Amino acid sequence: MNYIEYGKKNSNVMILLHGGGLSWWNYREVAEKLQSDYHIILPILDGHAESDRDFTTIEDNANEVIEFIDDQFGGSVLLMGGLSLGGQILVEILSRRKDICQYAIVESALVIPSKLTYSMIKPAFGSCYGLIRHKWFSKLQFKSLRIKPDLFEDYYRDTCGISKSNMIAFLQENSLYSLKESIGDCRAEVHIFVGEKENHAMRKSATIIHKKLQDSFLQVLPNMYHGEFSINHVVDYVNKILEIVEQR
Repeated sequence: MNYIEYGKKNSNVMILLHGGGLSWWNYREVAEKLQSDYHIILPILDGHAESDRDFTTIEDNANEVIEFIDDQFGGSVLLMGGLSLGGQILVEILSRRKDICQYAIVESALVIPSKLTYSMIKPAFGSCYGLIRHKWFSKLQFKSLRIKPDLFEDYYRDTCGISKSNMIAFLQENSLYSLKESIGDCRAEVHIFVGEKENHAMRKSATIIHKKLQDSFLQVLPNMYHGEFSINHVVDYVNKILEIVEQR
């Protein structure tokens, strides 16, 4: 797994895990705003543009991040955050290592498996994957994600850099992930966010995670869709991080 780092001179470490089909730039503006006081690490998830290996499983990605934290930071960091696929990897990490971070921010992590969605992914991408490299098609996809326009070139470049097999692999993993019972042992202060306008399964997933973590905090974000909090509302997201870690 490759990593992009900001503020390396600082001792307090935050690790932010990007969403599926995106990359480290998912959190670039967040890192830029925090780098004066914190060491921000943005892993590039397996199978994504600029990664060093193919995507296998959510569990394998979780293990890689855990090993990185063990090797570089003695087994724990200040805060971890994750969006969508990155959020699933984060809750998997928290279920495996209860004391790996003091604070965690889980944004829009799906934990309700869908065999129907799984079965549809491979044939769907088998027929339309070739269109991804056409800008007009990529712009339609990008628009549907409701990501702010100035990130389109990053999105287009890195989407073109994802192989068909990797895209199918992480989308299938995303559709089948379920929460482990051991998540209840997590000692981190966990904050869970989901958009008010996200689909039912995503909102229900946030509730499931919240119930498994008795001391966690759940916030439904008014008028927001999937991923908007960390990508489109950077100042609010950064302020929330600072509020959490500095206990403002």
